[in-house]
Amino acid sequence: MVPALVLTAGLATRLRPLSLVRAKAALPVAGVPLVHRILRSLAASGVTRAVLTLHHLPHTLTRIVGDGGGLGLRVRYSWEVPVLGPAGGPRRAAPLLAPTFLIINGDTLTDVDITALLAHHRRSGALATMAVVPNTQPDKYSGLSADREGALTGFAKRGSPDNVFHYLGVQVVESEAFASVPEHVPFETSALYTSLIASRPGAIRLFNSSAEFFDIGTPADYLVTTLLIGSREGHASAGPSR
Repeated sequence: MVPALVLTAGLATRLRPLSLVRAKAALPVAGVPLVHRILRSLAASGVTRAVLTLHHLPHTLTRIVGDGGGLGLRVRYSWEVPVLGPAGGPRRAAPLLAPTFLIINGDTLTDVDITALLAHHRRSGALATMAVVPNTQPDKYSGLSADREGALTGFAKRGSPDNVFHYLGVQVVESEAFASVPEHVPFETSALYTSLIASRPGAIRLFNSSAEFFDIGTPADYLVTTLLIGSREGHASAGPSR
């Protein structure tokens, strides 16, 4: 199985004041740190190596993750100063990974079938394959558009009629996709992928999934997700642990 890069460096400004004391991925979801849930899910899918990006309150992550041994995989860290964003972060961390690796958002939970995603990516020969579901809340989330063959055609704003697919925060990439990203400079995936599909149509593809998606982006989303998962797992109290 390929290694995974988990994006956990962000400032989580939308989640304030909760993110003023812990990195977002260190917050408990029904009593279990979000990053533990992500890493254990990766380990269950066969991932044995992961890299976490660090910037905001890094000690709140490193002290609960360590080397990853207690979570079933080996963990290393990629430090970012400044925060390098969803394309700049992978550009910096790529030497710690492999030519092909997963990128996982550190602020969402999903049960995407990693094995099927990776198989789809390898069949297509794409530079990146993004796991998506139909965007049922286009007024809340920006999204993606694609052609009939599943090739990404663009990024759509909230409320746009082209806002058809919702990205689940999981993708498989080739390290060469980030070769044009300048080192040590914040860079957005939308800018990089828009450039790539202009020069190489079909380079970025979508993997349609029926996976669930849980948002942790705002205090309201965090509360809803925590209560739902806590209820599923049978917790008497689904509130944050101390």
